[in-house]
Amino acid sequence: MEHKILGVIGGMGPKATSVFFDKVVEKTEAHKDQDHIDMVILNHATIPDRTSVILEKNEKMFITAIKKDIELLEAAKVDHIAIPCNTSHYFYEDLQKMTDIDIIHMVDETVKKIVETYGANCKVGIMATSGTISSGIYDKSATKFNIDLSVPNQTLQDQIMKIIYNDIKNDLTADTNEIEAIIHDFIFKQNCSCVILACTEFSCIKLSEEIQSYCIDAMDVLVERSIELSGKQLKSLQQNKSNAAII
Repeated sequence: MEHKILGVIGGMGPKATSVFFDKVVEKTEAHKDQDHIDMVILNHATIPDRTSVILEKNEKMFITAIKKDIELLEAAKVDHIAIPCNTSHYFYEDLQKMTDIDIIHMVDETVKKIVETYGANCKVGIMATSGTISSGIYDKSATKFNIDLSVPNQTLQDQIMKIIYNDIKNDLTADTNEIEAIIHDFIFKQNCSCVILACTEFSCIKLSEEIQSYCIDAMDVLVERSIELSGKQLKSLQQNKSNAAII
């Protein structure tokens, strides 16, 4: 396959963008610099908060801000665009209308991965921002691909938002025991097949291998699809584990 340039609209948040880049490098089958993907990364950290603009119905503010990023990536002649932010995909149709460059649909790709792994009609939990939950983007995709999405109650959602905004976004720390307890509840009390980590901030936190086995990380799905669409090969699972052990 022809090697293609990947454009990334990042900054949502900045740490999640750096994690996305690191994961692309780590998961690409490469033996020298030239084997890696050519990427243009825009770390647009000052872009309006996605949850706020959705809940306050001020969507135009976000769309106006991101339009300049798309124009920059068009000028750079990228072949695909990845946006490592689940909540931003509420605006997916509006963003795709702005450009002929294909924007990778992080949400749809994640749900397709779940169907491939667990089959249709499976029950799946979700941990995401209130913007992602209220927007219904995962509900829409779950309906399209025929899976049963289990959304947190308000008390649990408030706890998840605290973890995302007060802990991870604020100072890049979080109580992993608290996160893992929520995932454990989804799997063993709500009988979910897996839990979607549907906020890229969760990708910045190291969870236990056991808990990771119950999760589908939307960031990882976006990383893998970005590599494939760029004409590169994914590194084998065993190689990834070996690299992780070395790090």
